[in-house]
Amino acid sequence: MSVWNVLWLIIVSFAFVAYLFLLFAIITDLFRNHQSSGWVKAIWVLFLFIFPLLTALIYLIVEGNGMAKRSAAAEKQSRSETDDYIKHTAGTNPATQIADAKKLLDAGTITDTEYQQLKAKALA
Repeated sequence: MSVWNVLWLIIVSFAFVAYLFLLFAIITDLFRNHQSSGWVKAIWVLFLFIFPLLTALIYLIVEGNGMAKRSAAAEKQSRSETDDYIKHTAGTNPATQIADAKKLLDAGTITDTEYQQLKAKALA
């Protein structure tokens, strides 16, 4: 196998993997789009399998802005759910933080000003 054949194989493999990423991104966006009907989604998927590259390019042109907005909204929702889960699991709600700081104040571990700082931080 010559160097050019190896280089060509690398380029074609990269293009194929890039196309697969694009295909999965489009299919994910299709099912994330709640404004389109099921028939429209079915037509897009059908054309993605019949004319894959052309349909992918047309979809990016037609739905590119909506794709970005839906992706950002999904990321924001996912981050919010993760933060809520971490807060719930860790038990670090403001009331717990203030109660822990009050225990430290009562034990004499921290001063009143440090307690007020911790309380203000928990309520922020």
